[in-house]
Amino acid sequence: MLDVILKRFEAPDETRELVKGRFEVVHAGGLTIGRATYEPGWKWSLHVGPAVGRPLCDVPHVGLVLAGRAAVASADGQVTEIAAGDIFVVRGEHDSWVIGDTPYVSLHFEGADAYARPA
Repeated sequence: MLDVILKRFEAPDETRELVKGRFEVVHAGGLTIGRATYEPGWKWSLHVGPAVGRPLCDVPHVGLVLAGRAAVASADGQVTEIAAGDIFVVRGEHDSWVIGDTPYVSLHFEGADAYARPA
């Protein structure tokens, strides 16, 4: 017997509204997948951190950048740029921000449950 589950981010199970962005969550087949959409000028430590009570993001991420560019900075200052088409794995405390004038969009296959939630 075929079992098919179809979901769309146009009708997410949950939307976490952020300053200069949003994080949409879909639950499907035991998985939680997120879609991050951030406007130019968005920065985690300025626009998410204060709302969740942490100076840096401590959620691990595995994802795919769909559009735009962003920087990811470790607590010790190492900065890596990610761009459309990149698959990323981020571990450890980090900050992140949009680079340029194009909105940034990414899918998150790990970390979506905990992302942008108060400690």
